[in-house]
Amino acid sequence: MRKLKLLVQISVDGYVGGPDGDLDWRTWTYDDKLKAFANNLRDSCDIILLGRKMAEGFIPHFEDTVNNLQAQSGDKALDEKFAYANRMVSMSKIVFSKTVKAIDGKNVSVENGDLVTAIKNLKSKEGKDMIVYGGAGFVSSLIKEGLIDEFNFFVNPVLINKGLRIFDLLEHRQKLSLVNAVPYECGIAVLTFSPCW
Repeated sequence: MRKLKLLVQISVDGYVGGPDGDLDWRTWTYDDKLKAFANNLRDSCDIILLGRKMAEGFIPHFEDTVNNLQAQSGDKALDEKFAYANRMVSMSKIVFSKTVKAIDGKNVSVENGDLVTAIKNLKSKEGKDMIVYGGAGFVSSLIKEGLIDEFNFFVNPVLINKGLRIFDLLEHRQKLSLVNAVPYECGIAVLTFSPCW
C-alpha cells in the first residue's frame, strides 16, 4: 500500500505560517544535502495532494517558473530552479475541494468526494507514494483523520510566536516514532516521524 508523506516547513514553536499565512520567517537557501533530501523525497512519490487554497498559488507558481525560465541556461541556480519547477508541473496533482469542480493547470484533477474515502482509495492503488506540502487547513484535516503515514518536519531555526498551526484539529493524543533527525548546514533540521498505530 502506498504511503501519504508530509513535507512541511515549521518553526521551532510549531507554526507553519505567520498570522496571515506569511512565510518571511522561512529559511529559503537550502544547502546541497538538504536539496538532495527534498528532491529524493519528492521523487519517491508520483502524486501531489493539495487543498484548494494552496493550489491557487502552488500550481501557477511552478507553471510560471517553467514558462519564464530556459532549460540549460548555464546558470546553476536557475537550472536547478527550472528542473525543480518542471518536475512539480509534470507530476500528477489532485486538489481536494468542496466548492470547485475544476482548476486550470497541467496534470491537475479535482476531488470533491469524502476526504477519508478518497485518500484510502488512492493509497490502495498501484504506484509510488503520495506527498502533501501544505496548506495548514488541508494538512490539519489529514492529521485529524489519521491519514499521514510519514511526517517530515523541516524545522526552521526561528520562533514566530503566533500564526497558522496544523495540529489544532487533533482530537486525541497521537504517539509518533522518530525515524530520523538530521541537521543541515543552512540551519534547518529535518525530523522524520511515523505514526504509532
